[in-house]
Amino acid sequence: MTAYVPFVPLPLDQEDVRYEHGPDSSRRPGVPHGFTVELHWESTAYPGTTRKVWVHVPAAYNPAEPAGILVFQDGWWYLDPEGEVRGGIVLDNLVHRGDIPVTIGVFVDPGVFEDIEDPVRRKNRNAEYDAFGGRYGAFLLEEIIPEVRRRFVISDDPERWAIVGGGSGGSCAFTVAWHYPDRFRRVAGFLSSFTQLPGGNNYPALIHMTPRKPLRIFLQTGHRDLRWNQPDHNWLAENLRVAAALAEADYDFRLVLGDGGHNPNHAGVLLPDALRWLWRPGDAD
Repeated sequence: MTAYVPFVPLPLDQEDVRYEHGPDSSRRPGVPHGFTVELHWESTAYPGTTRKVWVHVPAAYNPAEPAGILVFQDGWWYLDPEGEVRGGIVLDNLVHRGDIPVTIGVFVDPGVFEDIEDPVRRKNRNAEYDAFGGRYGAFLLEEIIPEVRRRFVISDDPERWAIVGGGSGGSCAFTVAWHYPDRFRRVAGFLSSFTQLPGGNNYPALIHMTPRKPLRIFLQTGHRDLRWNQPDHNWLAENLRVAAALAEADYDFRLVLGDGGHNPNHAGVLLPDALRWLWRPGDAD
């Protein structure tokens, strides 16, 4: 089946490119609103940190039928109905239309040290997100998701579990799925900060050396992402290297390259289609 893409002229000046949101990023007439529960969380995995977590439940949720789960990093940034991504609105629209299965969104803010006044040292975001290892994934699986499951019925099927993030949250989402493919089979990373991983970006080599994991991966990067024309710590180049390795290793993946810079605009515009693609029929295995 041929997919026809409407003609859109390429912008000649790439210095300030913005994408227009589609209809699923706004409230649609006749689509019932889900509800959101806000939690305040003190972590044991990251001692001394607190954070807010929002759980968004689409109106179609039925406790008699287990829901899927979609975890977002940088919680409020991705949930904010006035922001660029509008994750709760997108979930309401896609679930209502049957484009994706009934899925509960879990929007997790990075931790902060409330007793530290310095605004830089107060944030634990980079320590949590820009790390290679299973610690953050274990935090989700041992602390946050059990609390969600205490309130709502969540499917055990890993094909119904997904994780999303942007920037450092994007590479974090990839790392969680990489270490826990028995739980998270769907992952979307926008403008991922692979270049900030301690010791450098080892994913291209790891992808080649490791037996293929049963993951479905959506990546987005921007032609004007950070240091896009520099020889080192080039965010664009590192995303392209990861994408190339996934292609050579025969992963079920998709790469979207935009003209924008390091901001969530393109991610927000793409989110509805990214979720449709992640949950399209067929296994990632």
